[in-house]
Amino acid sequence: MFKLKYIWNLSRASKRIISVLIDSFFIISSYYAAHWARLGDLMWLPKYDNHNVLIVTLLITIFTFTKLGLYRAVLRYLTFHALYVVSLGTIISTISIGLLAYYFNSAVPRSVPVIYGAFLALSCGGVRLIVRVLVSQSFSKTSKSVLIYGAGSAGRQLAYALRTSDTHKVIGFVDEDKTLENTVLMGIKVANVNLIERLVDRYNVQQILLAVPSATRTRRKEILNELVHLSAEVLTIPDMSDIISGKAKIDELKDVAIEDLLGRDPVTPQQSLMEANIKDKVVMVTGAGGSIGSELCRQIINQHPKTIVLFERSEFGLYQIDREIQVFCQDNALNIDILPIIGSVQDSSRLLNVMNTFAVQTVYHAAAYKHVPLVEYNVIEGIQNNIFGTYKTAQAAIKANVESFVLISTDKAVRPTNVMGASKRMAELSLQALAAETNHNTRFCMVRFGNVLGSSGSVIPLFKKQIAKGGPVTVTHPDIIRYFMTIPEAAQLVIQAGSMGKGGDVFVLDMGEPVKIVDLASNLIQLSGLEVKNEDNENGDIELKFSGLRPGEKLYEELLVGNNVEDTAHTRIMTAQESFLSFAEFKVILDDMDKACHNFDHQAIRDLLINAPTQFTPSDGISDLLWNKKDHHQA
Repeated sequence: MFKLKYIWNLSRASKRIISVLIDSFFIISSYYAAHWARLGDLMWLPKYDNHNVLIVTLLITIFTFTKLGLYRAVLRYLTFHALYVVSLGTIISTISIGLLAYYFNSAVPRSVPVIYGAFLALSCGGVRLIVRVLVSQSFSKTSKSVLIYGAGSAGRQLAYALRTSDTHKVIGFVDEDKTLENTVLMGIKVANVNLIERLVDRYNVQQILLAVPSATRTRRKEILNELVHLSAEVLTIPDMSDIISGKAKIDELKDVAIEDLLGRDPVTPQQSLMEANIKDKVVMVTGAGGSIGSELCRQIINQHPKTIVLFERSEFGLYQIDREIQVFCQDNALNIDILPIIGSVQDSSRLLNVMNTFAVQTVYHAAAYKHVPLVEYNVIEGIQNNIFGTYKTAQAAIKANVESFVLISTDKAVRPTNVMGASKRMAELSLQALAAETNHNTRFCMVRFGNVLGSSGSVIPLFKKQIAKGGPVTVTHPDIIRYFMTIPEAAQLVIQAGSMGKGGDVFVLDMGEPVKIVDLASNLIQLSGLEVKNEDNENGDIELKFSGLRPGEKLYEELLVGNNVEDTAHTRIMTAQESFLSFAEFKVILDDMDKACHNFDHQAIRDLLINAPTQFTPSDGISDLLWNKKDHHQA
């Protein structure tokens, strides 16, 4: 093996010289062997002037191989093209012997060139195949053994792409199609999916590569449930649309998308609802740099508004989404005015000035503090932003004669146990109170949904970082559950729900089945090819630790206050009929809340939130960091 490695490490020029010398040996040997096979002995050679034929044939053959590029081919990546070159060169060499024998008037039997050609093709082509196998075996010892799940077009393309890989060695295909069972594709055997566990154990498979890009998320979830207990890491290929468009290559393997674990198939949006409040209109998004706000901007641009106003307090967040949308519009030749505006939703004059100046017609209000523990630690800022910010933005919308105003709410607003949820419920009440007034033309509605995948503060990226570091993975409580959906789906449903609003509507998105967070963490660990370390498996790789519920955190979330819910024109959007306050009643609470915030009276703030029709039931005492530092008494 040491000698082989020495040869592999030679320079390209040295390897070419060796190849020429070996081919020269094969040409000479094939020439003599052809005569011996035809005549039975070589005693006749001195009698005939055959050496001239051999010498010229040797020069012609080496020259032909060189011109055809045989010596530029890398044996490690040898393809059938190299064998084609050997065959073509052999034919030319064979013809040369016949012509040269006639030219030199040599007594070469007519069958010798044919026999010579067969020997030369076998020797030159065969030795190259043998070297390729030796090279492959040499490098395969350090490569990962992989199984490809799916023997369709995508699976075969992936196998072809990995054929020359130093890092992966394809052991076989597994597929559900029984007609492919025990067949051989590209030299790789296809097995039934029922044998996958046996194959993983037998060949020490380190990775299973999912090559089923056309499968629905529901089907992918079923597949992952079948693979999650195996010791191999599970990876997937990019979406076929990205491969076709050139955004990704088929061998750019990536972690299993978390949405595949949820098994939630997206619903095609209804175009009439998507564009109703956007197309050819001036649209404003508050909190445009946030997770939901930025995705709303992406979805809005696709519906061709006349102008989009990006309203954001974070300079960096605003820069990012502005740059992204500017580039997208340039690449797609979209003539849309993009206006990045720095401002706070707590600044009434700034809001009104922006809406009046640009004649805003639709507002998507996504600006909010949403991280439960952080709002618990910064109560007044959370209330100022979530309650007063929403109210001031809505008041500015009325004064600017905005047509439609959509609030992005949360499932934590339902029977809240934390200040963030209570503040969002109060934000809903503010819009419901304003919607009941008849002295304006603005339609208000709000859309509730649960957690979104990949948002700032999302638990999924945290789990992945902890797994990459070797653990432990921290979960707050073994029984905690959450609803999840992807950010693009949430944004699409928000836009469609907003189009259906008549005034004061509370829309609730169908979030599917709730997910147990501890199961999600365990699946992520196992799909990474690792094992969960616990009492039953002390030799596992990653430990799960339970840190306890954080301030204000609930074990489970709800989407409805009551049971009075109705379907809408969209299968995943419902409307809830809930009690609300008159504007006069709400204004009294708002004024009292303003005084309590100004006086830094956290006890009064808590009492107001509890006594308001929010159904706020705090799970912890007052956690505000400043309040506790000043040694105030906690409720």
